[in-house]
Amino acid sequence: MSVYLVGDIQGCDAALQQLLCKIGFSPSRDTLYLLGDLVNRGPDSAGVLRRLMGFGSSAKSLLGNHDLHLIALAHDLRKPHRNDTLGDILNAPDCHAMVEWLRGQSMAMLTTIHSQSVLMVHAGVLPCWSASQTLALAQEVEAVLRGDGLVEFLQDMYGDEPNRWNDSLSGPARLRVIVNALTRLRFCTSDGAMEFTAKDGVDATPSGHYPWFDAPQRRTADITVAFGHWSTLGWLDRPDLIALDTGCVWGGCLSAVRLGQASGTGGLARELIQVQCSSSQTPKSGLTRAGGRIKPI
Repeated sequence: MSVYLVGDIQGCDAALQQLLCKIGFSPSRDTLYLLGDLVNRGPDSAGVLRRLMGFGSSAKSLLGNHDLHLIALAHDLRKPHRNDTLGDILNAPDCHAMVEWLRGQSMAMLTTIHSQSVLMVHAGVLPCWSASQTLALAQEVEAVLRGDGLVEFLQDMYGDEPNRWNDSLSGPARLRVIVNALTRLRFCTSDGAMEFTAKDGVDATPSGHYPWFDAPQRRTADITVAFGHWSTLGWLDRPDLIALDTGCVWGGCLSAVRLGQASGTGGLARELIQVQCSSSQTPKSGLTRAGGRIKPI
């Protein structure tokens, strides 16, 4: 059995098929962990969802900001953005089934792989949150997504405030902070105030801020955190981090990491596997058709 983490697909089903062929994925044997943003901006979001749904319990996904946006659109609570490419889902006869499948996916996952703990989120974790707290807060949002209060939650989900965590938060404000941290976070201050306008790489960190994973005294620094969302960051491999959004939809690569048992080190062996993607959107600053800071292997 092999375990794979896969970065942001964003509706690029042809690239996903190519990647799965390259790794020799078998749903009867292997497990995929998808790090969110399965849909939007690419040409075949419906194909991505149908493919993953067909894998059953062998495909476990996080929800990214684009996935939540699709759920809101499907409930007529938002208007499509100019660059959205979600019509193939919204107009499909199986739209309801695809959206219901998304509602059942996770906001964060904490799992043990070869005796090592791995926390998976789409975007980031606030420095004051431990791994167990992150999982518990994610489950608060998951309960609302799967429950009768879905419409009210989606109506109040959007917005940048509050921009920091407080244990006393309740109601829509509490859920909004959790969603923003898990699906939108890139930069924050040392005390966890989130910044949402900067979208370039770490070389463009706003004054007084840190990439969330370099914030002082981050409480999840003692385990591996895997995330996507940040295409201008690209592939990042540190003992405490795996970053896997390598800009597929922007003409970069779609990336997977095979996690295995490392010999003699006590850590996880990480094998990066990539396929080159055709650009579906105008490339972002800092990205090239070869995937920005990385090259396909």
